[in-house]
Amino acid sequence: MQQLDLSILDSSLATARVVGVDEVGRGPLIGEVVAAAVILPDDCDLPLRDSKKLSEKRRLELSALIKEQALAFCIASASPAEIDEINILQATLLAMQRAIAGIKIPFDKVLVDGNRCPKITAACEAIVKGDSKVMAISAASILAKVHRDQQMMDLDLLYPQYGFAQHKGYPTEAHLKAIQEFGLIEGYRTSFKPVKCILSQNPA
Repeated sequence: MQQLDLSILDSSLATARVVGVDEVGRGPLIGEVVAAAVILPDDCDLPLRDSKKLSEKRRLELSALIKEQALAFCIASASPAEIDEINILQATLLAMQRAIAGIKIPFDKVLVDGNRCPKITAACEAIVKGDSKVMAISAASILAKVHRDQQMMDLDLLYPQYGFAQHKGYPTEAHLKAIQEFGLIEGYRTSFKPVKCILSQNPA
């Protein structure tokens, strides 16, 4: 079981009600950026870790268990249009704000993976590699990853020729080749360089 790393965090957090927050989907060329916020019970003993270090099957299993055991959780997002309008960093922070706003029980502090906190009224601390140091952030990482991956699986059913089930929207060679062959569909982030380049080569 992972515990809060008290060498980097205030020891008072050991008894505080903490919201862990993480996001997924900053790099893909298509779809939403997704954030999750989670409050775990003090006695949570799930074997949580950074979602990127887990198999897809294990993420699915843990996601279901997190939802069962969490005191509160919320999954929120920012749309491709919002990403294009305000940029991916600000859209990520917006998704985090929305996820935190969806937590409807009292809490003491928000712990966010990374090096930047969203603008919220609650006390907030950003922790680099927090998804491998803080259980609640690990839980948020898993929920966000599973949610966004499911969005890509759903998109794959509609557009199997693009391979979304495999690359999850990231700019792999196979994905870029599919875009060149089949064109752009709704949901692509037009402000991202590979998409922008394709649009400039094939203006409407």
